[in-house]
Amino acid sequence: MNSPPKDKLLALRPDTFETIRKLYNLHEPGRMKEAVKILDDWVKKQTHFRKKDFSKEYLETTIICCKGSLERSKMQLDKICTYRTLWPDYFGKFNVKEDVGNLYDIVIPVMLPKLTPDHYRVLLIKVYDHSLESLNMMYYYKHGVVVGDYLKLHDYPNGFLVIADLRELNIMEFVKKLNLIEIRQAMAIYMEGYGMRLKGIHILTASKFVDTLVSILKQVLSEKVSKRIVIHKSVESLYEVAPKEIFPIEYGGEERSINKIFETWLELLSSKEHLDYLEEINEAKTDEACRQVDKFNENYIGMPGTFRVINVD
Repeated sequence: MNSPPKDKLLALRPDTFETIRKLYNLHEPGRMKEAVKILDDWVKKQTHFRKKDFSKEYLETTIICCKGSLERSKMQLDKICTYRTLWPDYFGKFNVKEDVGNLYDIVIPVMLPKLTPDHYRVLLIKVYDHSLESLNMMYYYKHGVVVGDYLKLHDYPNGFLVIADLRELNIMEFVKKLNLIEIRQAMAIYMEGYGMRLKGIHILTASKFVDTLVSILKQVLSEKVSKRIVIHKSVESLYEVAPKEIFPIEYGGEERSINKIFETWLELLSSKEHLDYLEEINEAKTDEACRQVDKFNENYIGMPGTFRVINVD
């Protein structure tokens, strides 16, 4: 792309586009165009890819997510296509307005409109005091996939900061609803398939049971990311993580309320344009009969819920 993506909700800082490209040595004229072409040519040669016409915008944001590495970009594309094939329950033409049960009575996840000064996008998750009996976490994971597909075309951040406001949550009751295999699969999709690089995970709570939740997260996150989990007991301490002004008004910031931001998100994610795109991008799967068995075993055996039948003469 020749200019930064423009979006109805997500804003970039004036220098984000150039700064991010320069960070990965892709700012010189023609460098990004060349990298995108190399990746596009590689995609077209993959016999096991069912979709070979990814947009240039999609390929560029993939390269950015991989810090300019084409080898990592190839692996990321292979992974997201493979995950769509192996774990179809997380994907599809999912309408975030109609297909989520009572999820939003319990949790409101929003990407904040403004970036931090170092160009990170903040994912703010607000959890309300509500009965968890009917909570279906798969709806939450599928919502995250819909957001992931949206961001690949509409955003250009340096990475992500996760802030989870759990002040009203009964953590012990919530932990009972978690399925470790589902969490591992969802995190693999977000981090390996969409390239969600986490600068930090910040949990706002005074609950003495938060250590139980953290111990579960550490089972599904790398050691590197696990060390970036920080517990906060006050909203004010979050201002050390991201500027006060980018937070919603409930958090002392200058942004619209979290519910107003979320309403805009729902409109964008459930628009005909995005639903049609979800239908199109969901064709980006793999034909495992065309893949070398040793390559599958090398990259995917050991993933939770992954099984491969191998014929031995």
